[in-house]
Amino acid sequence: MSSATSAASTEGSATGSSATSSSGGDGAAQVVTVTITDADGCVADPDTVAAGPVTFNINNVDALGVTEMELVAEQRILGERENLTPGFDSTFSVRIDGGSYEIFCPGAATERTPFTVTGQAAEVTGDLADLLQQAAVEYAGYVDDQVEFLITPVKELQKAIADGDLEAAQQAYAKARPFYERIEPVAESFPDLDPAIDLRIGDVEEGTEWTGFHPIEQALFEKKTTDGLNDLADKLVADIEELQKLTGELSAATIADNGKGYQPFEIANGASGLLDEVLQSKITGEEEAYSKIDLLDFEANVEGSLQAFATLEPALDQIDPTLVPTISTKFDDLIAVLDDYRDDSALGGWTPYTDLTAADKKKLTDALLAVQEPLSQIAAKITQ
Repeated sequence: MSSATSAASTEGSATGSSATSSSGGDGAAQVVTVTITDADGCVADPDTVAAGPVTFNINNVDALGVTEMELVAEQRILGERENLTPGFDSTFSVRIDGGSYEIFCPGAATERTPFTVTGQAAEVTGDLADLLQQAAVEYAGYVDDQVEFLITPVKELQKAIADGDLEAAQQAYAKARPFYERIEPVAESFPDLDPAIDLRIGDVEEGTEWTGFHPIEQALFEKKTTDGLNDLADKLVADIEELQKLTGELSAATIADNGKGYQPFEIANGASGLLDEVLQSKITGEEEAYSKIDLLDFEANVEGSLQAFATLEPALDQIDPTLVPTISTKFDDLIAVLDDYRDDSALGGWTPYTDLTAADKKKLTDALLAVQEPLSQIAAKITQ
């Protein structure tokens, strides 16, 4: 999950299949280079583009305190890349309408850079537009289901903590985690809410209260106690209910096709981002540092990525028919490798992270990278 952020209000919106037609930057994606340095912070070149498809190429040159870059509009993250350590390059693609946006790099010397988009993106029409809208509606339904399923174990966790039942609380914690991990990119698009729910201890800023799943995890699995967790559990339930409210609003906007709901490029970036998340935190054991159920989260991230990709398959079949079978095969291979680590006797149903050897981690990493390479191409393809 991402480090804590606070997005300023901006104007501007993503465009979906119902974007208004006019002159803009449609056609080949415009490229914006975002350079992150210790001296100058986060600098975009150019900082003004025409509406339409835009690809952001990001390079952290030497900024040790910066690991993330976000494109923000109206208190929502439209695109982001995390784990941008010095020397690391990354990219993401979006399709955006005219308006005022913000490039936000938490911890940079200059954290916020205004970014302007002129004109309006041309309308996507015909069968492809229908398929992209269908993908967005299907994905909205998937997210709604996962958040609804999440509510039950989180309330079970709250009750077990109130009852002082350590074993029941540990079981409820493990039961809840996959539902959140499958839709993590959506949660992360709300920059104040995700840190309240899923911030790891290493990302807590000085003077900031640590809340959400992970302080509860630390108490349950490292300290072996439910004492003092009632307020944290109550807040976690309230924050998940707020997430349900916000995702419900996104779902309604998606069905209305008003440009304020889920966008196909977000779904594509999210599919890729979930595998990035596995590579950067699950495979390293950072996510579940106390419970050691990292492979449970790993599998949930993979499932969420696969579901996001699946909603886009019909549209991708029109855009690039060779890409879909390649990605599908690599997903099958990854799932087959991951299945070797199922363990019904272990908490969450997976081998504890501490039991993995270096060879196990390499095998999992290689299978992940084999999916990630072709999957990372889909956002750029659907924004054209």
